[in-house]
Amino acid sequence: MKKNPTTEAATAVLDVSHIRCDYQGMMAVQNLSLHLEKGTIACLLGASGCGKTTTLRAIAGFEPLVAGTIRLNGKVISKPGYRLAPERRQMTMVFQDYALFPHWSIGDNIAAGIRHLSSGKRHQAVHELLQRIGLDTFKDRYPHELSGGQQQRVALARALAPRPGLLLMDEPFSSLDAQLRVQLGQQIRDLLQAQDATCLLVTHDQADAFALSDQVGVMCEGQIRQWGTPYALYHEPVDRFVSQFIGEGSFIKGKLLSPSSAHTVLGKIEGQCHYPWAIDSAVDILIRPDDVVMAPDSPKLGKILRKAFRGAQTLYTVELDDGSRILVQLPSHVDANLGDKLPLRLQADHLVAFEHLN
Repeated sequence: MKKNPTTEAATAVLDVSHIRCDYQGMMAVQNLSLHLEKGTIACLLGASGCGKTTTLRAIAGFEPLVAGTIRLNGKVISKPGYRLAPERRQMTMVFQDYALFPHWSIGDNIAAGIRHLSSGKRHQAVHELLQRIGLDTFKDRYPHELSGGQQQRVALARALAPRPGLLLMDEPFSSLDAQLRVQLGQQIRDLLQAQDATCLLVTHDQADAFALSDQVGVMCEGQIRQWGTPYALYHEPVDRFVSQFIGEGSFIKGKLLSPSSAHTVLGKIEGQCHYPWAIDSAVDILIRPDDVVMAPDSPKLGKILRKAFRGAQTLYTVELDDGSRILVQLPSHVDANLGDKLPLRLQADHLVAFEHLN
């Protein structure tokens, strides 16, 4: 079963309905639908070649549709045989390389899309945006004098200056280091929320998607496999692909005790989902690293095969009594050694099960 956006198209700022796009004679996007309400920050997340960038380009007006329609505020902007010109779509786009004008000052870059305003209103808008992105003293500097993160904020401010109906972002943090991505992600989210902006970004990076987005669509082979909150994607994946693409985890064999509970080598797991299979059916159960905790009084032991120190946590790969392997995330002050046996207990309130694969 696949979950798609459920927002009614009639209330959506952006309504993408059953679109298909081809690339070099091959189908790149197929039967894809999504709907965004005003103020929503959403993301298409997937690996290279999954169709996410083609979808974004189709929304921007750079790619034609073979089937389906795209509407912005109820107006058709793309359908087979018709594409409203990109510059007439009341949307702006932030590219991977920022695309700032190198010989223009930062202030002039931000003002590029609002030159139709009076001088006073234009200067006021630029001043307010510079303040919001924390660069109010950088108005007269040039792009080459700024860091990558600062340039990204300028590119975003320039895109927001015309108050677009929709903001599109293509891999916005791809050229930035990991620490800066996290910091900048929250700053950009705060700015988008302050502007009540409707935004759709594409990325291959889960951390970027989760830091920015209210809703995320996981894409594979030109389709959205699941659409939901980051929490739902992590704890309630609808299929094996999503469960393995989002976060980390392992599968262990179990036996269905009821539609919402199962027995495993680690004990019983109960959840809210109701599965249709017969009682006693063999199932594969997803165990996340945070579903298992150390419990000194537990008879369930896991032998440490590998460990990876991650600062605040250490990720252990452990082998259970039946030979299956799981990942266990423990606080870093628990410094166990390879070969040690950890007493483990399940601490999971989500049962995520799939039919057993032999």
